[in-house]
Amino acid sequence: MKITGYRSLSTAHHRGRPVGDANGFGARGVAEVPVLLVETDGGLTGVGLGAHVEARRVFPALDGQDPRAVTALYDRMLAHLFKSGHTGSAFGTVGAFDMALWDLKAKMAGEPLWRTLGAADRFVPGYASGLDAALDEEELVALCSGWAARGFTGAKLMGGPDTERDIGRLRAVAEVLRANTRSPALMLDVDESWGRHRAGRLLARIEDRVELAWIEQPVRRWDAPGHRAVGRTARTAVAGGAHLTGLEQFRPLLAADALQVVQSAGVWGITHFLRVATLAHGHDLPVSPSGHHANPLAHAAAAVPNHLVTEVQDTGTPAGLSVDQSIEDGGVVLGDTPGLGITVDESALAAPERNTGLPRPDGSRVRPRDAGLRLVPEPGPPGPDPRAPAGTAHPAPVVPGPVHRPARGERAEAERESTP
Repeated sequence: MKITGYRSLSTAHHRGRPVGDANGFGARGVAEVPVLLVETDGGLTGVGLGAHVEARRVFPALDGQDPRAVTALYDRMLAHLFKSGHTGSAFGTVGAFDMALWDLKAKMAGEPLWRTLGAADRFVPGYASGLDAALDEEELVALCSGWAARGFTGAKLMGGPDTERDIGRLRAVAEVLRANTRSPALMLDVDESWGRHRAGRLLARIEDRVELAWIEQPVRRWDAPGHRAVGRTARTAVAGGAHLTGLEQFRPLLAADALQVVQSAGVWGITHFLRVATLAHGHDLPVSPSGHHANPLAHAAAAVPNHLVTEVQDTGTPAGLSVDQSIEDGGVVLGDTPGLGITVDESALAAPERNTGLPRPDGSRVRPRDAGLRLVPEPGPPGPDPRAPAGTAHPAPVVPGPVHRPARGERAEAERESTP
């Protein structure tokens, strides 16, 4: 079987509530979801999710190749980008193609990707993460109650600008999750907003009042001495790596003993995660995949020996996509559909909204001018978008609904393993 071409589609994911982090938020929580389809002469199509603006430049590395040679093709794509470099959008494009190739490889084998990658258990432990910076405590409690109903014992909050607000929100979430455990795992992601000059002081203030499982991205993503300095004074673990591209960007942080939890983002693809996990394993460190639409990295997480926990950002899927998995028991239960289990209904894809009520051009994707340079907290929580129509800028959050298991064969109890 040979690769013959690709098609680029797009849809939207509507969360129905404000979504964002320390950098900003989108008032209506609408995210554009690029879909990449890799076609073959055997009739099979591979599905990859994520921005792939460099597809025309990367595809010649794959044209006419056997899709089963995924790891070799991954390096072949990187080689095609040798002169211009493979960071940013180029690395994202490689990740989208890589995801589609792994989908094809498992489909050709007639089995789900987690089986192809050598996993023994379809259950992947997770933690809840709602990109919730814009929600007040009442809205946050309503959202987390839905996660608790699905068995989650850990949750990550987005914070940073206002430490006192973060403490109150962390405590509120802990109370909700105590329905499932006496000691919930609480994570705080400040998304590089603190800066080394005050990260230790702010973290100590939080640790005096809340027990954290980890602090995520307290300083700039590449700042190995800064992460190490935070870790030396902290009681909690320091997590990072989701924004790093390529092993060469991870090596300085691991060599400096700057991270205790190593992360990798779903938009960078399956092969990148597997290599990051191996590098982390060589340093006796756990790995934790960051969330992505349809949780594609869960298949790979199930197969690595040092997987700690996977970020689950939503229980829904983008318009026109269905995925053979369920969110229950505090994690992701992967199905038996060959490949990633993602089905694309092109007739049901949604056109991305062009005016999503973002407070700045790209919402949380644009770093504020004073990020990492503040001495005092920002006053109060993020406000609603002043350009949004009255009554629509801050809608009520959508609480995850009842568990729905996609149709598939009966799951054998022997395949399930207990999780810590």
